[in-house]
Amino acid sequence: MRADPVTEHHTNEIIRACRSGLAPERLKAEVLGRLGRVVPIDAVWWATADPATLLFTQAYRDGIPADTAPYFVDNEYLDDDVNKWTELACDRRGARTLWQATGGQPEASGRYRDLFQPLGMGDELRVVLRTGGACWGLVCLHRQAGRPFTDTETAYLGRLAPHLAEGLRTGLLVAALERDPEPAEAPGLVVLDQDGTVVAVTEAAQSWLAELGQQPSAPLPEEVYAVAARLRRPDPDGSVSRLRVQTRAGRWLSLHAAWLSAGQGQPDRVAVFLQPATPAEVAPVIMAAYGLTEQERMVTGLVCQGLSTGQIAARLVVSGYTVQDHLKSVFDKTGVRSRRELVATILRQHYLPQAKHGRPVGPAGFFA
Repeated sequence: MRADPVTEHHTNEIIRACRSGLAPERLKAEVLGRLGRVVPIDAVWWATADPATLLFTQAYRDGIPADTAPYFVDNEYLDDDVNKWTELACDRRGARTLWQATGGQPEASGRYRDLFQPLGMGDELRVVLRTGGACWGLVCLHRQAGRPFTDTETAYLGRLAPHLAEGLRTGLLVAALERDPEPAEAPGLVVLDQDGTVVAVTEAAQSWLAELGQQPSAPLPEEVYAVAARLRRPDPDGSVSRLRVQTRAGRWLSLHAAWLSAGQGQPDRVAVFLQPATPAEVAPVIMAAYGLTEQERMVTGLVCQGLSTGQIAARLVVSGYTVQDHLKSVFDKTGVRSRRELVATILRQHYLPQAKHGRPVGPAGFFA
């Protein structure tokens, strides 16, 4: 893959789309339409992901039978296989092919033997879409047998990944604004020109700004300008600028700044989103039905990500014995006897029904 003018053009347009505040469905269409002209592909799977658990939420597939969805869920979260999302999300590069993962022996993969080979497919290129340390999406590209992806193509997708993740994150926030949630929890949006001039403020944003102490007709709170200024600093991973502050009402508010394309020939603008802070480490609300404590939800979320007891202990800065105590409590409350049963219970009772019915995804990454 050469760095020719055509490749550069499509790459710039993909990055521009990621900065346009497009809903995930529209962003996917814009990106895939151009990506295929740079990296030839025969089939694709694309999904948003919940950063807390890595459960994929809204999935799109082209060239892959729709009735394979249950197999992929079980293969990813319950079966032993190679090049899994839970492993790739912990990898520094975040992009790897099946050929690389198996040393050129794809038969070592169960899903290759069960699905890809019968369909005439060969290599798969998996990419986790991360920004700010959180995974917001997953992309898997496929080719017919005999055409493995190159190292150059893999590296190219790895460089695009932070931009795609930023686009998904911004798009979920914009979609949440359009769904008009409860006023007390609604995310707000402030749009600024590059010189800091206010272009637009939503009604929900005005409420949050007042809670931060802004007086009528007064300048925006310093926190808004601070998170916007941080975005303008060169950042090689393309991550969204974030800031968490406490309001006068005692609530924690999360501010996210992202670039928005203003149109052809116009300078990009800065979008600042304001919403209740939701730590990515907290497992999604699906576990609340079991009466788990916050610490138990965090442990459950990390179990879903495939982390070992030692890795969970390091992430939460506790001992391995403490993690085991939390797991025993989780097992007792959910009526399971092992990690695998726990993940299966979450998937089959709480996750798959929502995924099957196409529930919308909220700004935290899980189903709204």
